[in-house]
Amino acid sequence: MIRATGSSSLVYLAWIAGGLLSLFGAMTYAELSTLLPYAGGEYVYIRGAYGDLPAFFYMWTWFAVAKPASIASSTIGLARVMAVFPSLHWLNTPAFHMPFAVQWSQIFAIAAAWLMTGLNYLGIRKAGNFQLVFTWLKVVLILAIVFICFGSFGGHWSNFATHFLGAHGGFGGFMIALIAALWAYDGWNDLTMVAGEVRNPERNLPIALLAGLAVVGFLYMATNAAIQYLLPAAHIAASPRPAIAALAAITGPWGAGLVSIAMAVSIVVSLNGTIMSGGRIPWAAARDGLFFRRMADVHPRFQSPSTSLIVQALLTTALLLAVGRFQQLFELAIFAEWLFYMITATTIFYYRKRDREKKVFHVWGYPYIPAMFIAAAGVLLVYSYVENLKSSLIGTAIILAGALLFPFFRRGRPPAGTPEIS
Repeated sequence: MIRATGSSSLVYLAWIAGGLLSLFGAMTYAELSTLLPYAGGEYVYIRGAYGDLPAFFYMWTWFAVAKPASIASSTIGLARVMAVFPSLHWLNTPAFHMPFAVQWSQIFAIAAAWLMTGLNYLGIRKAGNFQLVFTWLKVVLILAIVFICFGSFGGHWSNFATHFLGAHGGFGGFMIALIAALWAYDGWNDLTMVAGEVRNPERNLPIALLAGLAVVGFLYMATNAAIQYLLPAAHIAASPRPAIAALAAITGPWGAGLVSIAMAVSIVVSLNGTIMSGGRIPWAAARDGLFFRRMADVHPRFQSPSTSLIVQALLTTALLLAVGRFQQLFELAIFAEWLFYMITATTIFYYRKRDREKKVFHVWGYPYIPAMFIAAAGVLLVYSYVENLKSSLIGTAIILAGALLFPFFRRGRPPAGTPEIS
């Protein structure tokens, strides 16, 4: 973000703007999730408002592009963090070259994806308990890092006024930083995909969406401030891992190790949530007869969408072997995700008109808040498409491929007696 904007003030403006946009989206989703508290999230909202074809496009995009790319980018990010430790430097070396070059980091990423898929295969309770415990651990580690940085005599408030002269700059630079911030905030929608498994969803879903996003925003900005307190803008721009560099400067190797552990825990928690939510989308479509019937399987013992989780892991594996670069995976995911965030948000107008008498959570500032989110998402998509044309074109081609598949699934009948996930 410093490389893109060149100044701390613009970085924080990007964090604030990204946080507000995500908040507007979360508020919109909170109303949708209380009206339709079923597993499948956006798929359910889009199908109810616009019918089978748009819902199928959403499911297909999430199944074939967004979720595998998101999981792959998270696991590659985890490998990059773990490679900081001297005993794991081998992760940056080639594993084999036939028939194409594969890094050990890609093998590590594939193993991490399957390990977390296995946890979710064992059921929502085990995955949810893991999420709770490690989220608290993550928060404690992040706050410890923030306190260590601000408690150091090696920091200077003047660092916040420094600039990086080689920045991209201008509106384009700010948009790059904003996209990075939105990717960091991403995940606020995942809870709606398991809404059917949440107790008292009318009360708990809005609280979890809004409070969770506020906490995440505070932790991100506090961590950025702690790093900038210790390092000037030019040093941050030059470092591939600024948080590690900042702690290493004042504490030595043990501080760098602490940051690496905190980053790894944070990524694993995010990865678990992504896998947990992603497996529910094709399951919901298959339950409605819009996808392969086997995808609607529910494990008789663990009550998890077993087949859907396994296929999701297979697609992630293929993507990691085919691409393997964090930036490409990230760009592929962000385009696909925000396209359907925008489309999903438009359904609020349909449901508000249809169910205006229902006593559920209502998004504040309606219709302006949803409209602002939709407009901002549209601008973001246009910019992202132009700047990341190759990844956007690949994403578009995969999405449009769903048009060829839809008639085949539409002719099928919904599976009879499909069990619910519990």
